Parts: sequence; structure tokens; C-alpha cells
Amino acid sequence: MKTIDELLAQGVQGKRVFVRADLNVPLDGTTITDDGRIRAVLPTLKALIAAGAKVVVASHLGRPKGEPDPKFSLRPAAARLAELLGRSVAFAADTIGSEAHDAVNSLEPGEVAVIENLRFHPGETSKDPAARAELAARLEALADVYVGDGFGAVHRQHASVYELPRLMPSYAGYLIAGEVGVLKKLTEDVKRPYAVVLGGAKVSDKLGVIDNLLEKADRILIGGGMAYTFLKAKGHEVGISLLQEDQVPVCLEYLARAEKRGVEFVLPVDVLISSEFPDLKTKAPTSPGTVGADAIPADQEGLDIGPRTRELYAAKLADAGTVFWNGPMGVFEHPDYAEGTKAVAQALLDSPAFSVVGGGDSAAAVRTLGFDENAFGHISTGGGASLEYLEGKTLPGLAALED
Repeated sequence: MKTIDELLAQGVQGKRVFVRADLNVPLDGTTITDDGRIRAVLPTLKALIAAGAKVVVASHLGRPKGEPDPKFSLRPAAARLAELLGRSVAFAADTIGSEAHDAVNSLEPGEVAVIENLRFHPGETSKDPAARAELAARLEALADVYVGDGFGAVHRQHASVYELPRLMPSYAGYLIAGEVGVLKKLTEDVKRPYAVVLGGAKVSDKLGVIDNLLEKADRILIGGGMAYTFLKAKGHEVGISLLQEDQVPVCLEYLARAEKRGVEFVLPVDVLISSEFPDLKTKAPTSPGTVGADAIPADQEGLDIGPRTRELYAAKLADAGTVFWNGPMGVFEHPDYAEGTKAVAQALLDSPAFSVVGGGDSAAAVRTLGFDENAFGHISTGGGASLEYLEGKTLPGLAALED
């Protein structure tokens, strides 16, 4: 995989450089609630700006249905990017139309333009390779060189991620190069004990990574909504907690495999419960109870790991050499159910391990709960991409950069 340093060594003065970034930030209306992904692409953009490139930034945001939708506009992201760069950033209100071409043609060396949401065009996410290729060819007309730096999208076979880099000279930006380097530390030369902490809502989202990590990890700690399917597999009643009944047999298989291979598979021993889901908008106080994970009442749901589990998980991470964490331990968006996720984050900071926070909600939780993200070994910008890499899958966006 060629990197941006090789591109810069060749010189990019006056060249149009298409940067496929990941500006898929969470929005409250037009207000960005977490700008982590925008900050992550800044090193690449600043290097190109300093080298005199004409920088064309493209990204998706949300899941519009192949047509313009104002609530998914990249305009707020472009405005925030301008603030972070400390310079004006042009914004084109279309992707491949006249406004995009005008914005790019108006660029002087060292200037930046952001084109509108790639997913406003149906060809970006089309399952038809011909439709994707058509869009890629039209995007190619906007630039001379391609730099892939949207790690959060490299697991998607989309036009701007897979087809476009194969049409022009292509390089990996600093973000992608850094992410791949970190993930190799989790798969090739791992310092042991290797502990994996998995949370989030659905066990089905993590089946592939559990399957693969059962061959590599020394300990797997489970929290979040997905824990209740594993607890059900152990024969425990889980009340009205989140449950994927159809995944119980798979969970049973994984528990048996873990025991056979000598992998510690650690489940909650106590949980915080409530009879109803908390209001995440008002964050009104609730009255959670704490029960054993094997004693959840029929009319209650588990919403966070309990105090004994927090201590247990901290102990399991204390002597780890490597830790990968993906997914919160509970409904961290509400203060009454954030302590489990806080405890895991603090345990990573207290541990001497090389720690990787695997993107998505985990990365948002670290920032939302007030932790210094620079204190962690690495915070990934791509939850889904990180998981698929750890599953051993070929990621289309990386494969395209390696061709």
C-alpha cells in the first residue's frame, strides 16, 4: 500500500487531490455533537495543504436514499472543518454537478473544497458494479490523484471507496495507514495476555469477531445488551432485557469453544435493572436496582453492568498486555447507566496494556464521558471496519489501495 508520504515526496503542487474522508459525524439538527472523525483527517489535509495541493474532500454522512436530503448535508461538517483548519473551505452543494466542478476549478494551491454527501447519488452504494463505475468515472474528473483516508468506510464496496481509487494514482492517508498499523498489532504480534472487551446492543453484530478472536484472545469480556443473550444461553432468565433468542445456540457454541480452548469467557455477575428504558433526551433521574446477573426479575431489564462486574472486569484488564474494546457496557448516554462503561475506560487507562478503543459508540463514549482520548493507545475511527479486519475479512477499500 503506497502512503501519502510517497505522494508528497513526488510533489503535489497545483495537483487536484481527491481525499475520501469519513466526515460521518453525529448531528443534532445542524449541530455536530462529536467532531472526532473530522479531527482524525486533519493531519492528511494539513500535509496536502502545506504541499500546495488543491484538496477536494468527499465523504458520506448518514444513510440518505440515493438522493439529496437536507438533514444529511455535509455543510455543517465543512463549516467545522474550516474552523479546525483555520482557513476558508469552499462547499459545493452537489457531488458531481456544476457546483462541484466550479468549486474545484476555483481552487488555488493550498485551498480546500468539500463536495456534498456522496450518498446523495445512488451510484455510491449501488449493488450494480456498472452504476458504481459510472459514478467513479464522474468523480475521477474532479481530481488527478486519490488519497484514501476514510477508514470508517473501507469495509464498504462503494464507488468512492473501491472503484475510484482503481482509476487513478492512489495512496493511503495518515489515518488509514495508522489504523492498519494498529490493527496489525492486534492480529500479528500480540503482547499477551490479550484481552478483548465487547459490548453494544446486538450479539449478532459481533459474531464474526468473536468467532475469529476465540482463536487469538486469552480473555473475552462481554457487556452491553449483547450480554443478555449469552446469559440466556447459560440458562439464566433475563426479564425484558434485550435478547436475540435466535442467537442463543451460537452463544452456547462459543462458550463451549472458549472452554475447550482455554479462553476465559467472562460474563456479568451483576447488572443494573429498571422496569423501563430511561429517557435519553431529558436524562431524567431513574431509580435503578442492582441484582445478580442470574436473578433479573421478569418485569425488569438490564441496562448496565453492576459494581461487582466492574471490579471483576477491571481485575481482568489489570495485567493485560493488549486490550481491544468495542462497544459500551450499558446505556452510557444516561448518567444512571454510564458507570460500567466508565469503569472499563478507566481500567484501560490504569492498565499497562497497549489499548485500542474500536471506534463507533466506544469512541463516542470515551469523549462523552470526559476522558482524555490521547491517554489511550489508539482510538479507531471505524468500528465496523475494525471489527471486519479482526474477523479476517478482506476490506474493499484497503484492497483497492493495495492494487
